[in-house]
This record gives sequence, C-alpha cells and structure tokens, in this order.
Amino acid sequence: MNLLEEKIRKANAAGRPALIPFLTAGFPDQTSFWPALMELDENGADIIEIGVPFSDPVADGPVVEDASRRALSDGVNLRGILMDLIQRKGLIQSGVVLMGYLNPFLQYGYEKLAQDAAKGGVHGFIVPDLPYEEAEPLRSALKKEGIALIPLVGPNTSAERMALYAAEGEGYVYVVSVMGITGERGNVAPQVAETMRRARSVFKLPLALGFGLREPAQLEALPADARPDAVVFGSALLKHLDEGHSAEEFMARWK
Repeated sequence: MNLLEEKIRKANAAGRPALIPFLTAGFPDQTSFWPALMELDENGADIIEIGVPFSDPVADGPVVEDASRRALSDGVNLRGILMDLIQRKGLIQSGVVLMGYLNPFLQYGYEKLAQDAAKGGVHGFIVPDLPYEEAEPLRSALKKEGIALIPLVGPNTSAERMALYAAEGEGYVYVVSVMGITGERGNVAPQVAETMRRARSVFKLPLALGFGLREPAQLEALPADARPDAVVFGSALLKHLDEGHSAEEFMARWK
C-alpha cells in the first residue's frame, strides 16, 4: 500500500476524513512558504499537495493562478522545489504530493524527475493536463521510484473511463467536485454525490474531494454514502495565508 493511501486509511480509522491542504510553492513568498508548510504538517495535515507554479494554469481559478504568477515572479521553479525538498527530507511527517502541469515535468525529464522526487521524499504526483492515453511514460518512471501517479476524475468522467484509471492508480483518487476551475464555493454542487458514488463503485482507492472546499459544514450536505475519504482545500487556504493569518488557524476549523 502506498504511503498516501496509508495516511488516508489511518485518518478514516480514527473516524475522520484525511486533510489535504494545497499550497503553491513559494507562496505567500519564499520566506514564509516553508514555515507555513511545516505549520500545516504540525497541525493535522495528513498529506500536503505542493503546487508547482506554471505560467498557463488552465484548471486554476484566480486565487491559485495569482499565487502561481507571484511565485514565478519570485523565481520559484521545479528544480528549486525539488532541491529544497531534498534538503528537508525526513522533516515532513505528512505525505507529500507535487501537483502541477505537464510541461515543467516534461522539460525536467521523467527519469530525473522521479529520481529527484524520491530523494526529496515525494510520494505522489497529480498532473491535471495529462490524459490517461499519454500517461504511461511518466507513470513508469515514477513507479520505479515507488511514487504514485494519482488519478484525477470529475463529473464528466464515465465509469468506463474511471476503470482505466483504477487499473493503474495508486495513493488516492482526486475527485473534482465541479466542471470548471479551482476556487471557493458556498455549497457543494448537487452532482457531487453522483460523481462520488460512481467513483466509489469503480475504485478501491480512497477518494479525495477537491475544488471549492473551505469548511467542514460543506460536507454535511452530502449523503453518508457519498462523503469523501479525504478533503483537499487550496484557494481558501491561500487567501487565508495571504491575509496574514496562520496555517494553524486554518487547520483548526477542520479538527
């Protein structure tokens, strides 16, 4: 069992969903990024998704897009992220996932990417713009290093297509709550329950729900059989940090 799956199963055994904060690398700035990440790690994060800044983040809403733009302006790049992780390996207790678009990973080189990620204690990758049909070269390189390529599915993903991902996926499944971009939303969309049930019928892996989550009350609208095993929150956390609040304060609302 991949460590990411272990983290989620352990949280579920304790009677709660696993907590997966998303934080863009180098945000709010390079000085405060690592302290914020470590604060997340120390205050209940089971897995931390580190966003790799990219100039054309097509799936991201204005908050994550702005964070990515600011990080790039400050000189944050994939190599620097990996080197920083290598220096800090063993200090982060949470599972670590890199989430980013294909181009930087492709430019880095899949074999070198996988090797450096393993040295840095990375347990998984999420690549929103990498379709199943083109994923094998990256999946194979990551698998050699024991790193998961995490499936990403949404309301428009059929059960048949989910089955393709299920045959290869590891770690957990990232379930996108809505069609569209990332960002806070007031309520969980009505179709989420249907998407969750469809995914549950296909995957044996735990399901993590993302896009738009900001507080636990949003999950209460979901029927018990459609609630996720883990929750991902990004935009709400980034806004919270950018306003000068602490990661500890944000995590407290989920405990």
